Amino acid sequence: QVQLVESGGGLVQAGGSLRLSCAASGTVFTINAMGWYRQAPGKQRELVASFTRGGSITYTESVKDRFIISRNNAKNTVYLQMNSLKPEDTAVYYCSYKGYLVTWASNSYDYWGQGTQVTVSS
Repeated sequence: QVQLVESGGGLVQAGGSLRLSCAASGTVFTINAMGWYRQAPGKQRELVASFTRGGSITYTESVKDRFIISRNNAKNTVYLQMNSLKPEDTAVYYCSYKGYLVTWASNSYDYWGQGTQVTVSS
């Protein structure tokens, strides 16, 4: 089992910044992909930013040039630096962890954090 602990959400004014952290613990996988999703009220959960198992990064279009995802492999931690926040960024942000037994595995073991609320006021 992999446990994910998120931190860093909160209330911020438009134009402000927040930094989210997600630390993985337990039986972590050597091959993994960590990232962030978000879910606004009445909307589906969507990808915000993620590392792939190969180390490349994907951002959803609406956060490009504003958000930066990074990680510390030694600490099994992924971060999301959110700058120039907008009211439409308001959502619950979830950490995502996908573990792979081998590099070429088509299936993954998926885990989610508990979610952290980000509220951006106008």
